[in-house]
Amino acid sequence: MQGIIGAFPEIDCAVHAIEALKKERLGDLTVYTPTPRHEIEEVIDRGPSRVRLFTLIFGLLGASFGYWIPIWISDYWPIIVGGKAVITWVPFTILCFEVMVLIGGLATVFAMFGLAHIPRLTMTVGYDPRFSSGHFGIWVVTDPERTDDVINLMKKYGASEVRRER
Repeated sequence: MQGIIGAFPEIDCAVHAIEALKKERLGDLTVYTPTPRHEIEEVIDRGPSRVRLFTLIFGLLGASFGYWIPIWISDYWPIIVGGKAVITWVPFTILCFEVMVLIGGLATVFAMFGLAHIPRLTMTVGYDPRFSSGHFGIWVVTDPERTDDVINLMKKYGASEVRRER
C-alpha cells in the first residue's frame, strides 16, 4: 500500500487540507489526531457507526432467547400450581430483559473492538509518533500518478512535512 503522509502543526491547516483532498477526490484518507477534535469529525463526516446495528440485532436475539429458555423448561418440566397456565409471559419477561441486556452488551463490545480492528498486531502504515504529541497527520492512499498533486496540496495548506511511504 503506497501513500503520502503529511504532518500538520495546526488543526486549521489539517482541516483545510482534508476539505481540499475530499473535494479533489485524490484518495482514501486516514487522519491521526493527538486528541479527538470535533472539527476533524465534522469534516470527515463518516456517518453513523455500525456498532448500534449489532446491538439491536443481538439484543433482539437475546430477548427471544430469554423467552425461549423458560418456555422450553416449562414445557419439559411443567409445574402446575392451582390450575394456572404453565407458560405465561409475565414472569418470563424478567429473564428476557436480563438476557437481552447481556447478549446486546457483549455484542456491542465485540463489535466495537472488531470494527475498530483492535488489537492491531502490526504497526499502522503512515503513522508517526508526533501524531500523539501535538501534530495532526493525514495519510492518503492514492494512485502513483496523483502523488504529486497530493504533495502539492498538502504543502499548500501548511504541512510541516510531507513524505511518501509504503
